[in-house]
Amino acid sequence: MRDSLERVLAPLGALVLFLGAWEGLTRGLAVPSYLVPPPSAVLTAAASEASLLLVGAITTGRAALIGFALSAVLGVLLAILLAASRLIERALYPYTVFLQTVPVVAIAPLLVVWFGPGLRAVAVSAFIVSVFPVIANTLAGLRSVDPALRDLFRLYTASRWARLFKLELPSAIPELVTGLRVASGLAVIGTIVGEFVAGFSEGSPGLGIVVLSSYRQLRTDLLFAAVLTASGLGLALFASVNLLGTLLLRRWHASELQP
Repeated sequence: MRDSLERVLAPLGALVLFLGAWEGLTRGLAVPSYLVPPPSAVLTAAASEASLLLVGAITTGRAALIGFALSAVLGVLLAILLAASRLIERALYPYTVFLQTVPVVAIAPLLVVWFGPGLRAVAVSAFIVSVFPVIANTLAGLRSVDPALRDLFRLYTASRWARLFKLELPSAIPELVTGLRVASGLAVIGTIVGEFVAGFSEGSPGLGIVVLSSYRQLRTDLLFAAVLTASGLGLALFASVNLLGTLLLRRWHASELQP
């Protein structure tokens, strides 16, 4: 009980101190609100524009979920393909690294040309940004199976599919969950970046559009509120993946076992 209270109260206390210092410094030093608004101004803007932020969160969250789901499914499938053969891995893995190094802002106009403005282009942007951690971590997990267990499966002449579904994939779950945790935050980042160029939706602007419009109007308070809302989306997606990882690993993996 005490440990649980400390886990909750420690970050809350740090947050209160940070917000108090932020409020005091901006007001004490008379910092212009268009440069750094005090937290009270951000809260006021969030309350007055709650409907806009809610619509933006739904639009951005939908694109982020689609991009994340694509990265999870295709990332695992690509990792299985790469793990099937060293030759395939040497031939294709450099191109998965290329996805990680592509500047999404630079290719976002191409995504608009290929997929049209709106949800599809933004979801592809989220996918491009978030797929590599899933591939890399799942591949590492598939490659890290205990050699003795591999030999045992070969001794019993287990088929390739039996080794995959009964040995390799279960052994790779911890690394897969780690990749999904990283990808969950990157999916939201990729969505916001995609919305800067491609996120024009009729009547439902995403948070990236809210950020851009706030910047152009010098409404820094609303800009901060939109950024915090986007961060909340990332945290919610991360928490969902974390819960899934706990449910999958808590009964057998050391990372989730209580001391």
